[in-house]
Amino acid sequence: MPMGPRLLQHYRSRSASYARSPDADALHGSPGPGTAAAADALDCPFGHLHGLSRADVREAAYEVFFMSCRAGAGGSAKGAAWDGGEGGDASPRIGAGPRGGTGMNVVNSRVKRALGLKARRATQPSTALRSGSLNASSAPGSPGRAVRAPAGSPRARRPMTSAEIMRQQMRVTEHGDARLRKTLMRTLVGQVGRRAETIILPLELLRQLKLPDFADGAEHHQWQRRQLKLLEAGLILHSSVPLDHRHSASVLRFREVMEAAEARAIDTGKASDAMRALCDAVLALAWRSAPAGEACHWADGYPLNVLLYVSLLQGIFDLRDETVLLDEVDELLELMRRTWATLGINRMLHNVCFAWVLFQQYVATGQVEPDLAGAALAVLAEVAADAGARQDNPRDPVYARVFSTALGAIRDWSEKRLLDYHEWYGNGGTGTCTAALECALSLALGAGKIIAESVHADHECGGDRVDYYIRCSMRSAFTKVLESGLGQENGMVSGHQRDVDDTSGILTQLARDTEELAQWERECFSRELRRWHPFPAAVAAATLHGCYGVVLKQYLGKAVCLTDELVRVLHAAGRLEKALVQMVVDDDGEPVVREVVPYDVESVVVGFLRTWVEERLRVARECLLRAKDTESWTARSKNEPYAQSAVDLMKLAKATLDEFFAIPVSARDGMLQDLADGLGAVFQDYVSFLASCGNKQSYLPPLPALTRCNQDSTIKRLWKRAAVAPCRAPLTSGRGNASYHGGGQSVSAAGGHNPRPSTSRGTQRLYVRLNTIHYILSHIQALDKSLSFFSAGGGACTSPSTTSRLLAAPCCHFDHARTAAQTAIAHVAEVAAYRLIFFDSHQSFYDGLYAGGVADARIRPALRTLKQNLSLLVSLLVDRAQPVAVREVMKASFQAFLMVLLAGGNHRSFTREDHGMVEEDLRSLKRAFCTRGEGLVAEDVVESEAEVAEGVVALMGQTAERIVEELSIATTTTTAAACGGSPRAALPVPLTTRRWCRTDPDTVLRVLCHRDDEAASQFLKRAFQLPKRR
Repeated sequence: MPMGPRLLQHYRSRSASYARSPDADALHGSPGPGTAAAADALDCPFGHLHGLSRADVREAAYEVFFMSCRAGAGGSAKGAAWDGGEGGDASPRIGAGPRGGTGMNVVNSRVKRALGLKARRATQPSTALRSGSLNASSAPGSPGRAVRAPAGSPRARRPMTSAEIMRQQMRVTEHGDARLRKTLMRTLVGQVGRRAETIILPLELLRQLKLPDFADGAEHHQWQRRQLKLLEAGLILHSSVPLDHRHSASVLRFREVMEAAEARAIDTGKASDAMRALCDAVLALAWRSAPAGEACHWADGYPLNVLLYVSLLQGIFDLRDETVLLDEVDELLELMRRTWATLGINRMLHNVCFAWVLFQQYVATGQVEPDLAGAALAVLAEVAADAGARQDNPRDPVYARVFSTALGAIRDWSEKRLLDYHEWYGNGGTGTCTAALECALSLALGAGKIIAESVHADHECGGDRVDYYIRCSMRSAFTKVLESGLGQENGMVSGHQRDVDDTSGILTQLARDTEELAQWERECFSRELRRWHPFPAAVAAATLHGCYGVVLKQYLGKAVCLTDELVRVLHAAGRLEKALVQMVVDDDGEPVVREVVPYDVESVVVGFLRTWVEERLRVARECLLRAKDTESWTARSKNEPYAQSAVDLMKLAKATLDEFFAIPVSARDGMLQDLADGLGAVFQDYVSFLASCGNKQSYLPPLPALTRCNQDSTIKRLWKRAAVAPCRAPLTSGRGNASYHGGGQSVSAAGGHNPRPSTSRGTQRLYVRLNTIHYILSHIQALDKSLSFFSAGGGACTSPSTTSRLLAAPCCHFDHARTAAQTAIAHVAEVAAYRLIFFDSHQSFYDGLYAGGVADARIRPALRTLKQNLSLLVSLLVDRAQPVAVREVMKASFQAFLMVLLAGGNHRSFTREDHGMVEEDLRSLKRAFCTRGEGLVAEDVVESEAEVAEGVVALMGQTAERIVEELSIATTTTTAAACGGSPRAALPVPLTTRRWCRTDPDTVLRVLCHRDDEAASQFLKRAFQLPKRR
């Protein structure tokens, strides 16, 4: 169905800029500024070369191409084709033989066939120069056909050579081509078989060509500057081999020559100092990464190599009809392959560049040839295969940059048009529009999928992306229609007061225009979009329904009473809604039916209700901010061991919900989720505030340096113990009580064998936080049930059976807040446990246990303090919080016990005879959690958590030699896994991960470091050169 007169007039006025664009000129057949301007609209994704124009890059690319072909041919039989021809042309013949065929046959191009391009008869002109692009002497006939000879010539015609075709395609004059041949002839004299990648072409050109080879001095100077700029780009600015300080002198000499060449042409004679300096600098830079004769690096750095290669690839298009590939494309691409060694190109880079060139040509020619887009997609399939084959291997950084840059540009250009395809493709014939839209969709989805798969990202499927394009473009089209109707001055949006009748008339007309837009979308675009989306017309209709609904709500929000104008607007909205819903049904768009929210008169009330909800949420947020400023985490009372701020917040939330469900408005349910989300966000913010109490790492002591035990004599050890014991000084605990440390035993001066709990005020505040989180969680569940009950239709008049069924329904309004609370409980319990063990109980546990000797510093005093702390914990925490809190204390205790054994510092050492006492202490520690707290931690849980500690204690019972063997096995296994199965001879120092385990090399090494044994000390000295303890 074509657009109506009014909508068509609107799109003609809105698309004036598009009609003037090069893409639109080519798309609709109107005269445009040409493909050069169109190409300018698509920026090169690979960047630009400073000081080198597009023509300079094209000429340099041809020079590299010719050099690679000539040097590759050398003096072999293959090079015979380069030595024949008239006028010194030396190039393989095209147009005869099995590959090219004869002049009147259909050319059978393998590349065209693979890309899905149609073959043309050779009688059709293949290439021709534009007027003024080259001089008359450099414009031969079409490649593959005969070149007409002057009248009277004995030879009537001959087929064009590859050199002639490529020179013509690259717009190189015969004079420039002759200079290039002259240089290469001199360079390759006596060097049969010299490879192209060993020739620094710009330097050879500067050496061989003098001022008489050019028309005038200005041309010579400009040519010389181009060659120097090319060398600068390849050797310094974009070198494939990084520069370092060793090449500073060469860079400086090169810069000096360049500065001299800026003012006037330098003397390139053999006796010239400037030329000698240039040669020395260039040769030093080009050969810095490889021995002479292998390969020099002057044109293989990114983006120089890619720009040169892309310029070559652009030469495969017919100059007369730039939407067509030359019939000789197979031969030309085969010859371009010879430049790969010089430019550092491989097959994968070629595929990416070739895909970009085909896409660029499709855009530059105004998107009038879908076959070009199809060819680009065919090459992108090869790119996808390349990317998939390299997923398990490290990426080449140059390939990764070219890949992401080129495909990103293709995707971005396509998506820019798809996000507003009504503007880009809605102003021409239906066939032209759909063809261009299909190409853009294929390119965007194909490139996006390849990019996503290359980085192992979750790729949005094609239907989802097309859904997004439809919605964005429909919104944009609706906005343009709306702005056209409002005369670019939207009173409802900008806030300017309009006449009521005027506004009502605008909305009534807008409803008609929206319906017309929907019909146009279904007739022109939806049939094509159905290839990628199951119900595109339904999505478009749902989007337009939502767009008009937004405008309608804005209008109704300003209404103070029901008027005739309001009735007309509602009637127009009803007709529009009926048409759009019918479109959704016809398109089988059941998944989007729920998006079509019916237009309702009660929307006026919804506005007031929304304001009320926002106000209540604002009050809740103020309550939260007040809690953050004033909360000190002290319990309200012994019977209410949670924070006052939580009570205030929950009372406010309950009152808000009660008032909300008391409002007698049927449209209330539409605001229910907004209210629930707002309250849920406040709850989550408060839970995050509760959980902001640091982390366990802040309480873990640092690991001491690895040392080996001193091997003092028995008499000396007894003397040290006797000397240290009388000097024990009373220590002050964190609670201010004087305690005495004797051989690691901590006994309170006030408590004797019944020490007071060491739980600090800070830890008790963490317990209040735990109680508060449980209080919040229980109230969130109650509020969620209330929301589910009332939203499902429950109320005061509901029957008991229905009430039971509704209350049993799943509650999901505050799932995020509930999940956040559960996470916060685990976090706060863990922090509280580590603070209790490593901070509050550090004197009796980590600092005192086994300090100075195992026999004199057993775990019993620490267990007495631990039991008192657990008793206090149980008395302070609510029942629901106790199991997880005690379990975290158990984990922290086992962690502290392990750190005493493995990272106890210089004042702890163990012998094999200590194993029995340590094992007995571990059993006592386990028994404390199994028997204390009336079953808060199950015995199997205690056993599971103690497995690591039991493994380390068992290891301590082994001989030093056996521990050394286990260290060797563990280290060898780890090293072999890291090095791919080839362990080194010497044992490396294991990495410290704090993941203690009997099979962990670091754990075994630390057992040896704490082993008071001559064999262990000698092994540590010999294997790791560890120092003795001081």
